[in-house]
Amino acid sequence: MESLFQGVSVESSRIIYTPSGFARANLLHLQEVGELRAIKPHTSSRKGLLSFLFFIVTQGAGSLFYDGQRYLLNPGDCVFIDCRRPYAQSSSEDRLWSLKWAHFYGSSMNGIYEKYVERGGRPVFAPKEPKAFTGLLTQLLTVAGTEDYIRDMRINEKLTGLLTLVMAESWHPEACPHTGVKKKTLQYVKAYLEEHYKERITLDHLASRFYLNKFYLARTFKEQFGATVLGCLDQIRITHAKQLLRFSDLTVEAVGREVGIGEPGYFSRVFKKVEGISPGEYRRMW
Repeated sequence: MESLFQGVSVESSRIIYTPSGFARANLLHLQEVGELRAIKPHTSSRKGLLSFLFFIVTQGAGSLFYDGQRYLLNPGDCVFIDCRRPYAQSSSEDRLWSLKWAHFYGSSMNGIYEKYVERGGRPVFAPKEPKAFTGLLTQLLTVAGTEDYIRDMRINEKLTGLLTLVMAESWHPEACPHTGVKKKTLQYVKAYLEEHYKERITLDHLASRFYLNKFYLARTFKEQFGATVLGCLDQIRITHAKQLLRFSDLTVEAVGREVGIGEPGYFSRVFKKVEGISPGEYRRMW
C-alpha cells in the first residue's frame, strides 16, 4: 500500500486509505497519511473537503493561507485545520520544505475542533516537543500500511493520541488577559469548590472571596476549565453523590443533602442533567 509518488513539484510517500464501514461509523478514521519533500516551489489548495488536516514542517519553510490569514511556517511548526474551509499551503521558493501529514475524520471531530478553538487553539502552533508529533505520524503511516485485522482500531488509537497532543498545545494564556497570578487564582477557585462543595456557593460569593469581578470570573473559568463555575460544582457534587449511592445505605434524599443539594427534587434534576438517569436508577444499575 505504501508507494513513492514522484510528481513535478514533490516526491512523497503516502497512503490513500479506505476505512471499513465500522470505522467510518464509530471511530476516528484515516483518509490519507504521508510525508513529502518539495522538488520546487508549489501551492496546494482545497475547499469544501470533509476532512481535518494535521501536518508538521520537518525541514524548510512555507506558508498557510486559512480563514483570511497568512501564516509563515518554519521547521517544527504544526498546522491543524478544518478542511471544509478554503485553505492553501505553499512551499518557500528558497527553502523547499518537507512535511509529514494526515487527513482524517470522524463523527466526533466537529465537537473536538470546536473545543480546540474554544480553548485558544490556533491553526498554526509551535509545539514544545515536535518529535512527539513526527513520531505519531510515522506510526500512523506504518500502521496504515499493515494488514493487521484490527488496523482501524490501531489507527483510531494513534489519531486519538495525536489529538491529545494537539489539545495539550491549545491553551495559550499569553494571548488572554488573565495570566500569571490571575490564572493561578482560578486554580484556587476550583480547589475551593472541591473542598467546600457541601456548602451553599454562588458566583457572587466566589467573586467576593477571591477579589474578582464575577463576570470576569465566569468567563475566564470556562475558558480555562471548559465548564461554567456552577457546572463544575455540579460535577463535583454528583461525583461524590455517585460514591455514596454505590457504597452507602443513605437514602437518595440524604445523599443529596450530604453533597450540598438539600431539596430532593432539585438534586434529582441536577443528577439527571449530569448523568442522564435518576439517582435511584444509577443506584440500581451499579
